[in-house]
Amino acid sequence: MASIINDRKASEIFQGQALLYRHLYAFIDSMCLKWIVELDIPNIINKHGQPITLQELVSILQVPPTKIDKVHSIIRYMAHNGFFEIVRIHDDNKEAYALTAASELLVKGTGICLAPTVECFLDPTLSSIYHQLKKWIYEEHLTLFEVSFGTQFWEFLNKNPSYNKSFNEAMASDSQLINLALRDCNLVFEGLEYIVDVGGGIGTTAKFISQAFPHLKCIVFDRPQVVENLSGNNNLTYVAGDMFKSIPEADAVLLKWIFHNWTDKDCRKILENCKEAISNNGKRGKVIIIDVVINEKQEEHKVTELKLLMDVNMACVNGRERTEEEWKKLFIEAGFKDYKISPLTGYLSLIEIYP
Repeated sequence: MASIINDRKASEIFQGQALLYRHLYAFIDSMCLKWIVELDIPNIINKHGQPITLQELVSILQVPPTKIDKVHSIIRYMAHNGFFEIVRIHDDNKEAYALTAASELLVKGTGICLAPTVECFLDPTLSSIYHQLKKWIYEEHLTLFEVSFGTQFWEFLNKNPSYNKSFNEAMASDSQLINLALRDCNLVFEGLEYIVDVGGGIGTTAKFISQAFPHLKCIVFDRPQVVENLSGNNNLTYVAGDMFKSIPEADAVLLKWIFHNWTDKDCRKILENCKEAISNNGKRGKVIIIDVVINEKQEEHKVTELKLLMDVNMACVNGRERTEEEWKKLFIEAGFKDYKISPLTGYLSLIEIYP
């Protein structure tokens, strides 16, 4: 075809249009995911015990006849995107929908369920802040959350118990996947007697560690509003405090998904407090970080895409995801001398740093 715009072929322009429209309507992906969780569809299919037909599903959901084709549209779209598998039932060759690895993660009552994460972050109040990206860019120090609500995210949680509860449940559900990955990380905890999980929430990961390593004493360290009324056991305790002021002494400090919430300046302060916490016991302690390490040159495109998307997402608190060089710079500036990065989950890495 002849050139049309800036010497581009019409085929290139059409591809550009398709990409533009894909992003224009990308918010529908999130809304369809929310729809799946709100209607409890993964649990319905799981309880059904076998792939479910459209007629069986709409019957259980009591969908009006006029909306059955719309249910089909959404289910078909989400199947195309990997949330359901379309199969044929042999008896009458009817089309039916089965769970995939993604939708199995939304089945409630199982060992690992990410439905609370979906419910939390797709709450209209929280997701609406991204309409303020333009205004946020011109505010020198304010976070996207402050631009939208006039307060920091953490202060908002402190003042709104229902959102605080929802956020803690979301973080606990995500920690279940981290626990799955940590099963193969015995060497990381070898030789340790005490470990403090900074920002450990309600203790999902600390409970796993304390059960997997009964000799290891675990401290869950978080905001007072998070750990109040939580009780531990012989090798698990809860301590309230502020990681910017001090961190309980231990052989190791664990921080999972903490640093991406904060600026470099804040991260250096946290690291300095970590260094002090592991240096007072007379042993060569370490800091264990579970977080994103961006590595565009060596990882798959889809993995990098997710990491870069998470980097944009952290605008809500002025945080960021980091490359290895950016991590290294933080470690050196905080007084650490050595570090080691290992893969952990599909997009999270495990970083061990030493004073």
